[in-house]
Amino acid sequence: MNNTERVTPTPAQEQAAFAWLSLLHDQPSSGDQATFSHWLQADPAHAEAYAQAQVVWELTETPAQTLADEDAFALQGYLNAMKRSRRTSVRRWSGALAMAACLVLMIGFGAGWQPSRWVDDLGADYVSAPGETRTVTLADQSQVMLDADSAIAVDFSRGERHVQLRRGAGFFSVTHTGEPFVVDAEKGQAKVLGTQFEVRLQPHGAQVTVLSGRVGVTADKHAPQQILTAGQQVAYGEGSAEKLHAVDSETQLAWRQGWLNYYKATLADVVQDLGRYYPGRIVLLNDELAARRVSGSFPSKDPQAVLSSLQGVLGFEQHKVLGQLIILR
Repeated sequence: MNNTERVTPTPAQEQAAFAWLSLLHDQPSSGDQATFSHWLQADPAHAEAYAQAQVVWELTETPAQTLADEDAFALQGYLNAMKRSRRTSVRRWSGALAMAACLVLMIGFGAGWQPSRWVDDLGADYVSAPGETRTVTLADQSQVMLDADSAIAVDFSRGERHVQLRRGAGFFSVTHTGEPFVVDAEKGQAKVLGTQFEVRLQPHGAQVTVLSGRVGVTADKHAPQQILTAGQQVAYGEGSAEKLHAVDSETQLAWRQGWLNYYKATLADVVQDLGRYYPGRIVLLNDELAARRVSGSFPSKDPQAVLSSLQGVLGFEQHKVLGQLIILR
């Protein structure tokens, strides 16, 4: 083979390269270094895979550390929820996951390595996976359509029908029974008797969009109630609500038909939405790029195609690692 001919590593070789990169940045022994040297020389594809891993390391050092810290925090919450001893420390996870180690675990386990999802799912009755929308029928015959990567817990007792939105978003078609139907999201709630509406979690609160009927929204138990009717939307968080406003509900709720519609949305918001439909993770590195505005209608079932379309317009770079991690810069 010509020495200048480029080889293409297999996914297993790429994953091994990330594992070596992690090990070599964590005080390797002389035996580890010797074993690595033999591995590197055993196949030209190994050297290529390791070179690619080093590039990804340089691209993702800061976000990988951030993701490692987030996963360590979420993992502790999961362990606490499981009522394990607090002596089980996850500080070592932050170190083990930092930088390339974080990438190895993200890639090796894919969507499975998501401690924050474990916490949400632990107390959930219904869950949708990344890329999956799911419709469930509750005991009162009300229906909930879960957006991708969403979770709810249901409690029909004490004369009220309660649903807690634990992750993502749900579109509710409520059957009129005479009993209040309440959706709890963060510290606020949406209360109805019979209607169609969506509740969507946001970074610091939630957003309610009404398709038909009337919904009373409160930002927390001490806040005044706002009454929304068809074609209205309100967002709330940290105990206060924004002023309700008119929206095109069908356009806002087009995810039910497999479409994501945006009008002057930031790329960061678009990437966050696409992350619910992608089985791995999408990391956006450039803050200036994250603030760029996007308008358009995109199919939710193919996040990679959406990113490629946006790449042609915005001119950013994409790096895909082992089919699980997409880096935008």
